[in-house]
Amino acid sequence: MEELVNNFLNYLSVERGLAQNTITSYQKDLKCYINFLKSRSIDSLSRTTRDNIINFMLFQKDKGLAPNSISRRLAAIKVFYRFLNRERILKTDPSGLIESPKLWKKIPQTLSLNEVETLLSQPNIRDKQGIRDKAILETLYATGMRVSEAANLKLDNVNLDIGFLRCIGKGNKERIVPLGKKAIISIKRYLEVSRPWFLKKKESEFLFLSRFGKRISRQSLWKIMRRYAREARIKKPIRPHILRHSFATHLLERGADLRSVQEMLGHANIATTQIYTHINKDRLKTIHRMFHPRP
Repeated sequence: MEELVNNFLNYLSVERGLAQNTITSYQKDLKCYINFLKSRSIDSLSRTTRDNIINFMLFQKDKGLAPNSISRRLAAIKVFYRFLNRERILKTDPSGLIESPKLWKKIPQTLSLNEVETLLSQPNIRDKQGIRDKAILETLYATGMRVSEAANLKLDNVNLDIGFLRCIGKGNKERIVPLGKKAIISIKRYLEVSRPWFLKKKESEFLFLSRFGKRISRQSLWKIMRRYAREARIKKPIRPHILRHSFATHLLERGADLRSVQEMLGHANIATTQIYTHINKDRLKTIHRMFHPRP
C-alpha cells in the first residue's frame, strides 16, 4: 500500500506539478488512512470498501479532529482512489459516492488597519535584521502573498522600477502582483544595507535570506510575524496568512472588485475569494447595530 501511495505522490509532483507543501499534506493524510486500514487487518487497497472509508472518518471524528481536517483527508483519499482507478490498479472506486461533511465557512482572522500599521512599525530599521524584517512584513501586506511564496521569492522576480513582482503560487501557477511604494522603499533599503551583509560574499537567487545567507524558511517568516505581533501587543491569534487575509479584506472594504482580488491572491476559484465578503457583511452588521435608531 505504501508503494502505491509513493507512486501517487510522484504523479502529483511530476505530472500535476503540485507544490511540495501540498504533496506533504497528501502524504500525511494518506499515511493516517493506511495506518487505520492496517489496524483493521486490511493489507490491500483492493479489499477496501465504502464502509472502511466511512469508519475512518468516524474514527477521526472520535479523535477530535476538526470537520475541515476530516474533509481534507477525505478529499485526499478520493483523489488517491481516482488515480488508482484510472491507472487500472483498482477496478472500482469505493470513495465515489461518499460526500464530504457539511462545513461552515470559517471567516479568517484579520487585523485592523491600525493593527497592521502598528505591526509594520515594530522592526528596528537601524538594525540590519530589522531592515530585513520590515521589508518582509511590508511585502506580505502589500502583495497578499502566502508565507511560502515569500520564502521562495527570487531576486529576479522583483522589479522595483515598475513596482511589480512575479509570484509562483500553488501548482507552479504564476501571477503578477503590484508592490506599493512603502514596500518598494523597504525592499530597496534591505537590498542596499542588509542583504549584502547576510550574504557575506556568497551568492543566492532568493530575495529574503536568513542571517546565514541562505533562503529564509516559511517557519522563520511565521516566527518573525509572531514576534512583532507580541511586541505590538496584538491580542489576536497570529496565523501565517493573517497579513494575506488582511490584505484582501482591506482591499474589498475600499471598493476593490472581487475578480481583481482573486487574481492578486492567486485563487483558482472565485468562491475562495468570496469568503472575504462575509467579513465585510459582519462589519456592516456591527455598524448597523451601533448606529441605526432601530437596530
